[in-house]
Amino acid sequence: MKPAWDSLASEYADSNKVIVADVDCTAAGEPLCERFGIEGFPTIKYFNPPDEDGEVYEGGRDLGDLQEFAKTLGPGCSVASKENCTPEKLAELEAVLETPEASRVKELDELAAELKAAEEAHDALLKDLQAQYEASNEKVEAMKKEKAPRIKLLKSANAKPKAAAAAAPKDEV
Repeated sequence: MKPAWDSLASEYADSNKVIVADVDCTAAGEPLCERFGIEGFPTIKYFNPPDEDGEVYEGGRDLGDLQEFAKTLGPGCSVASKENCTPEKLAELEAVLETPEASRVKELDELAAELKAAEEAHDALLKDLQAQYEASNEKVEAMKKEKAPRIKLLKSANAKPKAAAAAAPKDEV
């Protein structure tokens, strides 16, 4: 994918609406990757103002797919670019704009708090599952250690003795 990405970056090097960049998450770019939730390679995110969190690109990774997607990028429907809105999105935007600013801020805060609570619950679940796994793993390992002598004894008792006659030399004439 790297060659395709580099080709795309070259194509859009002079663009004033699309920036193609990459970040090394193992070096100085690690804080940036953490900030935007990038956990694996390759992760492609795209941003349309005023979006500051970005969205994960789930499309194809070859040059053709990336080029087709890049053509769709640019300013989306927003207060600053109403001309980019579909009639439905424009009506939705106008309805939001008619809402008092204090109400919009309050709703944003509520949505952010709801997402934060869900993320915290998710993190707590992960921590709990990890603790359960560790406890279970310790129990299994202790059981293996405890049962190993008995298993060895039972296996040795069930082993068939080698036939003495087959092993004894035969006199042949």
